[in-house]
Amino acid sequence: MPETEPIFTAVSSNAHQLYTLLHCIGFAQNVTVQITPDGIRFSAEEGRVVQGLAFLDKALFATYTFNSHTTPNNEDDLSMEDAEPDGLNYPCFVVSLSALLETLKILGVGDSPAINGSRAAKLQPSAAASSAFTAPALLLNRSCTFQYLDHGSPLSITLTETGVNTICELTTYEPDEGELDIPFQRDGIVMKIIMRSAWLHNAITELGATNPKVLKISASAKQEPFFTLSGAGGPFSESSVDFSIEQASQSNGTQSDTHRKVLTNDGTSRSRATRAKLAPTVTETFLVSPPSSMGSRIKQDYRFSFIQKASRAMAVANKVSIRGDRQGVMSLQFMIEFDTAGSITIGNGARSTKEIPPSTVSFVDFRFVPLIDEDDLGGEAIRDEMQ
Repeated sequence: MPETEPIFTAVSSNAHQLYTLLHCIGFAQNVTVQITPDGIRFSAEEGRVVQGLAFLDKALFATYTFNSHTTPNNEDDLSMEDAEPDGLNYPCFVVSLSALLETLKILGVGDSPAINGSRAAKLQPSAAASSAFTAPALLLNRSCTFQYLDHGSPLSITLTETGVNTICELTTYEPDEGELDIPFQRDGIVMKIIMRSAWLHNAITELGATNPKVLKISASAKQEPFFTLSGAGGPFSESSVDFSIEQASQSNGTQSDTHRKVLTNDGTSRSRATRAKLAPTVTETFLVSPPSSMGSRIKQDYRFSFIQKASRAMAVANKVSIRGDRQGVMSLQFMIEFDTAGSITIGNGARSTKEIPPSTVSFVDFRFVPLIDEDDLGGEAIRDEMQ
């Protein structure tokens, strides 16, 4: 009997959440899957210079069963600091990410059309384009079952909808030898900025209008500009977004106004009055401690097209943690919070409520290798080995 039990079985009653997380790293054709007792880790990468990591916590599933003879390591609770486990002995294989996303689409869990709308509109199946096949009533009684029978077996996905079962089996492949994550030194972090993801998404979108080749990041805790994102190397003029830190007047109890010029995409400048507060205006955490070799300011360059691969995560996440280590590797870790209300819309507009597990926060992490110098733009000289 023990030999017939699959290594892994999980059932989800909301496949849209799974699709949302996996779609965030949908820039690659294939994805490396690692099954652990705490959830499923998906890793997509391109050229060893950009990597996307999505962790589907077992709390996202109605049932989660993991049968393995490996002894898991003791792991800390997942947080903005560390969203993925390190169990190297857990089942690991490669599947087609595009095929996996298409399989989940069978359940009608495609992109939400209102990417800038409310949280419910972004994370719940849309009823705006209702039809006989997408009516709200059909959103009920649906489930998605993942099963991995044994090493080398296909990843089986069973979609159940109103009594009809659709079974998809995705061929699994052995991961390449030496396939490792882009190393990020958690004990060598020199920059950590936590802010609303919407601010970063808006900034990258604005900079993208000039079609730049390079994203320049500049951060300092001692002098203005404190945090700046700039787009350079494109056919249009250089543009920048300055996240200013406002300083308070401590000579009296009133708040003073300071005027600054902000460069817009068309090259013009405009004056902006800011209130001084001795606190970041858009950041919740702002820690910059460059090594002595950098002086008082951190400056790093990244290929802009790689940063844009994280745009889907920027659009749906609540918060983002921007971290940089001494090697220049940057981590964008996105916290995605799903609706915990548990309200389901019925056909006549009535609403019923059911209990939903309290853990509805998930994380998607992107890692980027920096450009060494301007010559990297014309060739393959991007650093691909970090020691």
